[in-house]
Amino acid sequence: MEKNLRVGILGATGMVGQRFITLMENHPWFHVTAVAASSRSAGRSYEEAVGGRWKMETPMPEYVKQMPVLNIDEVEKIAGMVDFVFCALNMPKEEIRSIEERYARAEVPVVSNNSAHRWTPDVPMVIPEINDSHFDVIRYQKKRLGTSRGFIAVKPNCSIQSYAPILTAWLPFEPYEVAATTYQAISGAGKTFADWPEMVGNVIPYIGGEEEKSEQEPLRLWGSVQNGEIVKSDRMLITTQCIRIPVLNGHTAAVFVRFRKNPTFEELVEAAERFAGYPQEHALPSAPGQFIRYMREENRPQITLDVQYENGMGISFGRLRKDTLFDWKFVGMSHNTLRGAAGGAVLCAETLADKGFITAG
Repeated sequence: MEKNLRVGILGATGMVGQRFITLMENHPWFHVTAVAASSRSAGRSYEEAVGGRWKMETPMPEYVKQMPVLNIDEVEKIAGMVDFVFCALNMPKEEIRSIEERYARAEVPVVSNNSAHRWTPDVPMVIPEINDSHFDVIRYQKKRLGTSRGFIAVKPNCSIQSYAPILTAWLPFEPYEVAATTYQAISGAGKTFADWPEMVGNVIPYIGGEEEKSEQEPLRLWGSVQNGEIVKSDRMLITTQCIRIPVLNGHTAAVFVRFRKNPTFEELVEAAERFAGYPQEHALPSAPGQFIRYMREENRPQITLDVQYENGMGISFGRLRKDTLFDWKFVGMSHNTLRGAAGGAVLCAETLADKGFITAG
């Protein structure tokens, strides 16, 4: 069935909001009817509000330049203009939690890029290829909120996308201990090199909050819906270090894994490359044809060569080999602002629309 859904973007002037703007330019299902930001930007055209802060590699789309920027607090007004919203706000977590619930209670589905509701028990946190069944918890959330259409759904942290999908493909082999170091691009902090010149030629061995997210969020992806809540899995122990490196786009992870079973190299590669989920089965617009690919060259994946794999929505990994301390080790890579941020949220929205959770108002 053809879909034609009206979209609002909250936090439209920031870096992730800008990525949403570019992804909506030619989307076959979604078209932007409202852009919103803080009171500092409200009342101006989008082009005026962004000014010289456009951070995308491609020019600002013409369709959005003269759209008026609304105040995010104009909930009822925006609710009448959209069928759902993407949330890309950059505010304190308590404020984001509050504004997202206000929109949901106004009967607006919210698909969020933020971490504010990732651990709210009845809010699904989803990578659609992995745990689309968690969207079933929405009916319990609606009961709590007292809504018929409105709800909140979120996508997980960008740093886990370079290894959690691969580990998911390997769950039949029972991985139980994982050590990972992530090497994260500066766009994950909403920055470019123009904004953050001290990152040129630099490495910072600390990213606030990232290690806890990287260790715990995969467990929620592998959890289950019990009594109207998502209960995280206890099948694996994950330890991580997260490091900021001088790369614009693309997160890399060096990962070490222990298995209870004894998979071969061929079994691991085959399981990863054939792994697929709802987006592939239903040919969703943003879905990569092949979700995970293995690269046999000893020096791949590389950011400059491979970050745009499947339009930035696929996962690449390589250097799979036996380890002297763990069982196996590999290097994974994903695009942090496409698969990891706005693109992942768009794929969530497509899945929600295809399943009937988001409909035309």
